[in-house]
Amino acid sequence: MAARSDSSDGSVRKRRVDSRRTDTDSVLSSAKNEANTSKDCEEEKQELLSLQPGTFWLTRIVLLRSVAFIYFVAFSVAYNQNKQLIGERGLMPCKNYLNSVKRYVGGKIGLAALAYTPSVLWFLDWSDMDANLDGIALVGMALSAFVLVTGMANVVIMFALWVLYHSLVNVGQLWYSFGWESQLLETGFLAIFLCPVWTLSQVPRLCPPSLICIWTFRWLIVRIMLGAGLIKIRGDKCWRDLTCMDYHYETQPVPNPMSYYMHRSPWWFHRFETLSNHFVELIVPFFTFLGRRMCTVNGAIQILFQVVLILSGNLSFLNWLTIVPSLACFDDASLGFLFRSGSGAKKAVLEIQNQDVAGRTHKPTKGMFIRRVVNISLGVLIGYLSIPVVMNLLSSRQVMNTSFDPLRIVNTYGAFGSITKERTEVIFQGTMSADPKDPEAVWEEYQFKCKPGDVYQRPCLISPYHYRLDWLMWFAAFQTYEQSEWVIHIAGRLLSNDSTVLSLIDHNPFQGRDPPRWVRGEHFIYKFSQPGSASAAQGKWWLRKRIGAYFPAVDLEGLRGYFQSRNWPHPHIPVNRN
Repeated sequence: MAARSDSSDGSVRKRRVDSRRTDTDSVLSSAKNEANTSKDCEEEKQELLSLQPGTFWLTRIVLLRSVAFIYFVAFSVAYNQNKQLIGERGLMPCKNYLNSVKRYVGGKIGLAALAYTPSVLWFLDWSDMDANLDGIALVGMALSAFVLVTGMANVVIMFALWVLYHSLVNVGQLWYSFGWESQLLETGFLAIFLCPVWTLSQVPRLCPPSLICIWTFRWLIVRIMLGAGLIKIRGDKCWRDLTCMDYHYETQPVPNPMSYYMHRSPWWFHRFETLSNHFVELIVPFFTFLGRRMCTVNGAIQILFQVVLILSGNLSFLNWLTIVPSLACFDDASLGFLFRSGSGAKKAVLEIQNQDVAGRTHKPTKGMFIRRVVNISLGVLIGYLSIPVVMNLLSSRQVMNTSFDPLRIVNTYGAFGSITKERTEVIFQGTMSADPKDPEAVWEEYQFKCKPGDVYQRPCLISPYHYRLDWLMWFAAFQTYEQSEWVIHIAGRLLSNDSTVLSLIDHNPFQGRDPPRWVRGEHFIYKFSQPGSASAAQGKWWLRKRIGAYFPAVDLEGLRGYFQSRNWPHPHIPVNRN
């Protein structure tokens, strides 16, 4: 009995031990399963939150918003300045220009006129050209603002923006003769092919971004930078001996406050800047073709380079615009940080990528096939139109900022092939004196909105906005008034206190008074004052020295024949003028 009892007790203890062991194993197994489940969930969560490289859905949104921002600025400039420059009473009325084109092509508004000067203005009523110009600018601002705010666009919107800005550039004459106008038109043209035809969605699932279109943007930034770099190496000697930056900040068209301090950097820093410029413009663009990582490096360097240029001068929206094609060097994985984790666009892209990984892609449709044909056609078109552009880049007689086709689809670019070593300025002055040669005559100066004039006026900071007249005055200063006749046109308008032209001026010394009897142009050399010097302590940003007369003193009666010979409307002579 005792033995049986011991055996029974041992059996019970064994069952208890086995039971505990089983419970322990169950707990461990359960914990292990929970850990595995947690790990699987974590891996699943990680998969859902990680954007994969190689797609460009978010890149498209960033590109479209960036292009829309530049369009908005450009149309804003047009709305504020077109009436004064090319309007009914502008310095170069576009109606006169269109009439001259009409006569040149045979007196009819047809395909020949449209091919020579592509513009919707041909189809509008010319009886109120100011309203036409304002209407184009306002529609452009509205459409670009929509794309900028929503991040959504379609072919219709982007094509409309391109046509509207084309319509202004082609009648803008001298005022729209800058390289960034063609660059915006080329960039805007490429942006059309990023979008679906009708759909308005940040992530239109049936219209994936075309890799061909992305590469056309990359090809654009390569051409821009190589064009700028080669024109420098082939141009001014100072780019080769590394001294150009000794002058650039002071003599650039419209300096900003940072230019004042950058100009006084040590000589070795200016040499470093010039070498860095050559590296960024001549070497870095080739990184585009060396795989994803190096392409991303190229994009980052180009954007950083443009930011430095933005901070050191007022170069209109040129540098902002040059950032746009650089963005095409980044894919969704690189640009994901710009979007909130819970944003609809980022979540949609993650879903698309997960579907692609799982093999659940959309069945090709007829529309997708047509789209593919269009994208291939775009690549062929850009390649064909690039032939003369590449030949120009390879030529020792390279030209910059030139279009080889009337629609400006593929263009040549470049900037500052030569650097002016001295800054000269034209200063308009007026007097109420009856005799301009009277030594007692008091001459009062007009001040422009941004170009240097008053030596106490701080350099402006306006980029990406742009004052077209101020920029052209920089060119006029190292030409003669015979080469820039519009300068005399301005003088005539100032003699009558013309409100149209005066709206482009910051300070009219005859505001609220009779207009001046005489206006003249004086020519000065301008230099930055030395920071910390006595002049700077007096508040002077500039020092200037008179060169001589730019154009002689003129009055309204004396300009009558000059205006008539150029078909300019003669300004009104005040009735109380003796």
